[in-house]
Amino acid sequence: MGRIEAICISKRRGTAKYQRKEAMLQENWGIVGDAHAGIWHRQVSLLAKEKIEAFRKAGATVAYGAFGENLVVSGIDLRMLPIGSRLQIGDVILLLTQIGKECHDHCAIFYEVGTCIMPKEGVFAKVVKGGRVQVGETIAVLPPDRERPLTAAVVTLSDRAAAGVYEDQSGECIVDMLKQAGYAVEERKLLPDHRQRLQQELIRLTDQRQVDLIVTTGGTGFSEKDVTPEATEAVCDRMAPGIAAALLMKGLEITPRAMLSRQTAGIRKKTLIVNLPGSPKACREGMEILLPALEHGLRILRGTEDG
Repeated sequence: MGRIEAICISKRRGTAKYQRKEAMLQENWGIVGDAHAGIWHRQVSLLAKEKIEAFRKAGATVAYGAFGENLVVSGIDLRMLPIGSRLQIGDVILLLTQIGKECHDHCAIFYEVGTCIMPKEGVFAKVVKGGRVQVGETIAVLPPDRERPLTAAVVTLSDRAAAGVYEDQSGECIVDMLKQAGYAVEERKLLPDHRQRLQQELIRLTDQRQVDLIVTTGGTGFSEKDVTPEATEAVCDRMAPGIAAALLMKGLEITPRAMLSRQTAGIRKKTLIVNLPGSPKACREGMEILLPALEHGLRILRGTEDG
């Protein structure tokens, strides 16, 4: 059980927020009047009071809201909560959607003191049930719903598609098949063929978003720029060779050229990453092989089923 120590809002992004005694949280929107409210996954930001106090002890003078946080919470190690956890404040319920963030455009506090703890220590949530919250209210942590849908992200690797030369039909095919199978597709990304960019994206999706499954398409061939398998192997803790073998065996039934695909699969923390080739046809064939078997494995990773 924790406590709301401060409520902060701002009318512009990238600026320090100012404190209020209470706020109205709107379902699937965020805090009414706050610049970060909207239909996306980071509607409300939270930061632990203990982390702010540690920053102050290091010599910095910062007020609540200086890091862009909406809610300052004491008594809960927010960063250790798994994605899918629910935070209840009276009748209000928040759903935890992201741990930490990438800092592309530095905020006001960074320029003032040279650093910011929000990218590492902050967490983000969506408003599942709205209502009014006040400073001093208790906040309870509810565990993730064991029956919640599996979550996924789709990443397409293609210089030409990223440049807008043609549509990303492969990514669209994978997204459609995942949704039809009951997955919640949290993100879809389109990147050029670049190993470092892909590695960064895979790490963000596993560590910050904690999706159950990432499916990549493209970058599995023999060209020098085809580096998807290398990027995948670089970020994984364990490989899943059976998945790659199954995809290869089925592919060889269709064309001998399937042996020229270097697709792989592996696990980072609790996320499975699977590579598929770049063609829409190969993606559809690959997903038809994967979908019947993946759910059991993903729920084992999630911890809701036994092996």
